[in-house]
Formats: sequence, structure tokens, C-alpha cells
Amino acid sequence: TTHPARDVLFLTMSSSLRRMLVPVRDAVAGRARFMSSTGHAGFGSGSKDEAESPDAAFDRASGSTTTSFGFKDVLSSEKEGLVREVFEKVAPSYDLMNDLMSAGVHRVWKDYLVSKVGVFPGMTHLDVAGGTGDVAFRVLRALRAEEASKRRLGGGGKPRNDPSGAGRVVVSDINPFMLREGEKRSRKFGLGRATDARGNPVASLEFVEGNAEKLPFPDNSIDTYTIAFGLRNVTNTLQALKDAHRLLKPGGRFFCLEFSHVKSEPLKTLYEAYSFNVIPALGDFVAKDRESYQYLVESIRKFPKQEKLQDMMLEAGFKSVDYENLTGGVCAIHSGFKME
Repeated sequence: TTHPARDVLFLTMSSSLRRMLVPVRDAVAGRARFMSSTGHAGFGSGSKDEAESPDAAFDRASGSTTTSFGFKDVLSSEKEGLVREVFEKVAPSYDLMNDLMSAGVHRVWKDYLVSKVGVFPGMTHLDVAGGTGDVAFRVLRALRAEEASKRRLGGGGKPRNDPSGAGRVVVSDINPFMLREGEKRSRKFGLGRATDARGNPVASLEFVEGNAEKLPFPDNSIDTYTIAFGLRNVTNTLQALKDAHRLLKPGGRFFCLEFSHVKSEPLKTLYEAYSFNVIPALGDFVAKDRESYQYLVESIRKFPKQEKLQDMMLEAGFKSVDYENLTGGVCAIHSGFKME
């Protein structure tokens, strides 16, 4: 199915991204030659960013499994703590950095993701790795609007005393620092209320600390599940997908919005140069933390390509699995259903 308006929007975003990359264009050729000659990850065929390693590999020397942390291999048991440390550092400036790194385009991607969720009154939505609430707040507003519309159509001018018809949006993140930022933002935006002006119960908002590989929610309890720019930070991607499948009700749908792999030139070369030259520098200048943003760039390159993630979702049990590239593959939305 084609979507002309949406396609024009994403082409415009791609054009904007290219214009944003102009300052680093002159450095591309020399840097690419250097990286190719040294085998540095990020450029040239066979570079580390093109390799798709499994979630866990066996380290014969230590007798333990290893996984990637950016371009480094670390013990699987260590990655969770390393990722936690990164997001503890970036939490206060996370939203500002997202705006700067994407020139604000991440907001359009998230709006489009939420438009695909399909909210309905009384639903339970889970946003994993939701941290500061960017996606969850969008879902909550859409859900409350849908519930208010249903009340108007049903002549619901009088207060409803039964809150059971109100939906529920849950933000889950492994990092309490990120959740704290989300809770602060929810208070700032006035999203914590339990009723509307007429006393009608409205969809609730909750924050729950949890690991995406083993979340503290019952089987078959979630209608829709989103994870935006978080799956690549999980130690075991397949296990997180299996846990998402466990949580969903039959007929429930999973969505993953994640940075992905650009295939077409010249956008690919420009995007590589921007990622490795500009993003860490922005992190250093704005957040005083170059190292954490270097990791974030590297983690994107190590994340499975679109087709590989699609296969992993099928292995986890999802059906009708599909993906859609946005902005030329800078990111992609993956989705699938739990059918039984």
C-alpha cells in the first residue's frame, strides 16, 4: 500500500538530513580512505558495523558468553550494568540530545509510530525502554482522546463512577534515572490526573522499573507493546522479543522503532560520516559526555539489519511480521502479532 503524503514527508526529512550533513561531507573521502586502510569499524566492506553477531557468543578463554557493547565484546553479565551507566549519564540531557542529533525528526518518527498503534478505550499499552515517556505520553493522549470521544457518543456527560473502563499506559525502563526524568515530565505536562474535568476516570499512567528480557507483568496482559530506540541496548535481543510475545494478549501487537541500516548512496556515506563525526562531538559539547554517545552510535551499527530482526521476531513466535523503513532506512518500524 502506498501513502503519498507520508512518502513526501519522509523524502523531505531525508533531504533535510542531507543538508544537515553538508558540513562533514568534505571530510568523508579522506576519513573513508583512512578507515578502509586500517579496517576501522564504520566504513568499507567487512567493517564491524556490517557484521551481524549473535546476541551471545562463547568466550573459550573465560568460559562465559559474550555480547557486543558498541564495537567492544563484553561478558553478557556485564552489559546490563554498562548500559545502565550510559543512561544514568545521559538521562538529564536525553531529550535535548535527541532533538539535536536528529534535527527534531525523531518526533515525526514517534508520531508516526503511535499513529500505527491503534488505541481503543480500556486498552493496556506497555512502552518498554520508555524512560522519559516520549512515546508513552503520545499513546496516553491519543487513548484519553479516544475514550472521551466514546463517552460523548454514548451521552457520557455525567461522571462515571466505575474506573474499569479506563485504559492504562505503562512506561517500563531498566534505568530508574530515566524513569525519574519521565515522572518529572509527566508532572510538568499534567498527565498524572485520574479524572477529567467532569469526574470521568481517564486512562492511567504508570512507571515501572524492569528488564526487557523478564518484565514484571503477567502473561497475556498487554494489548499493545512498543519499544523505541531501546531494543539495541538489551543484552539478549531474542529473549526480549520472546518476553514481549509472552506478555501480549492473543491478537496483541508488538512495535519496535529502532535505528537501522541505510542502504542507498549517497545518504549512507553521509549518514555514516555524520554519526561518527558529529554525534559524539555533540555529546561532548552539550552533555559533556563523548564516550556515551560514541557507544550509542556504535550500538546502532551492531544492531541486526532489518531482515535479520524480522527473522528473530518470527523465531520469538510473532506472526504477520513486517517492517517499514523511515527516512531511507535511518530507522525502521518492525511489527508483529501474537496470534494464539
